[in-house]
Amino acid sequence: NKNMRTLFLFSALFLTFYTMSQNFPSPQAVVQENLDFYNKRNLDGFMSSFSSEIALYTFGKSEPIAQGILAIRELYGKLFEDSPELYSTILHRAVLGNKVIDHESITGRKGSKTPIELVMIYEVKDGKIVKMTVVRE
Repeated sequence: NKNMRTLFLFSALFLTFYTMSQNFPSPQAVVQENLDFYNKRNLDGFMSSFSSEIALYTFGKSEPIAQGILAIRELYGKLFEDSPELYSTILHRAVLGNKVIDHESITGRKGSKTPIELVMIYEVKDGKIVKMTVVRE
């Protein structure tokens, strides 16, 4: 039926344009909000930046350290609990497409006064962090 085909085509085009018009925050804005919640040790806010499929990797390793929203929540919940003075300062940030690369100096991790430096690579899709890769010395 011609009317059904026309309606179907119109619906498909509308859905395509509607999906394309969704305004997600920039990858940099998503990662910055995540960092702000991290520095406040606000677990619920911190977790709101992640996709349900979030995975955390160590650079060069194929198996994730933690995968899925519950595993990430457990990992960072314990870190926040064990680190009342936890704070990350961005030494340098680079943005390339949907990737945000932060060179960080972190103090107060598990009560340590000695800062640690690392690089975090965040991959953002549809306004949520889907993958994090940590690079350590």
